[in-house]
Amino acid sequence: MSTFFVGEGNIGSAPEFQEFTSGQDEPRRLLRLNVYFDNPVPREGNYEDRGGYWAPVELWHREAEHWSTLYQKGMRILVEGRTVKDEWEDSEDNARVTFKIEARRVGILPHRVHNVVMRERVSEPAAPGKRVEHGTARANSQGASATAKSRKRKA
Repeated sequence: MSTFFVGEGNIGSAPEFQEFTSGQDEPRRLLRLNVYFDNPVPREGNYEDRGGYWAPVELWHREAEHWSTLYQKGMRILVEGRTVKDEWEDSEDNARVTFKIEARRVGILPHRVHNVVMRERVSEPAAPGKRVEHGTARANSQGASATAKSRKRKA
């Protein structure tokens, strides 16, 4: 049984990365996050959490190892995926049930983010006759307007 899920929450502990090898195939990579999905409700000029809950989030992806270094405890994220009923037995052989989230996407929300640094884009060789531009995009509006003005002059 599974249900479509979209939720916003905070990572509660350091991400866990695991790699599973399978013969000659490329290993499968798993990133596990422990996330608190809160439900902030306005109350007397503040917010009160009503009905929040912890849920394990699993993200299977070839980039899981790299992403394990990006995600951090306390980070605000948006998770899209599906909830799945996970039945298991504890150390005393008692039947237990957990609803985990199998994520398709995990996005970092800008709350408390201080800085973002992009790595250089690795470009593929261009097909014959295609023009490839190299360089750095400017992030501020002055750089963008200066580029637009120079294009107008050339035209």
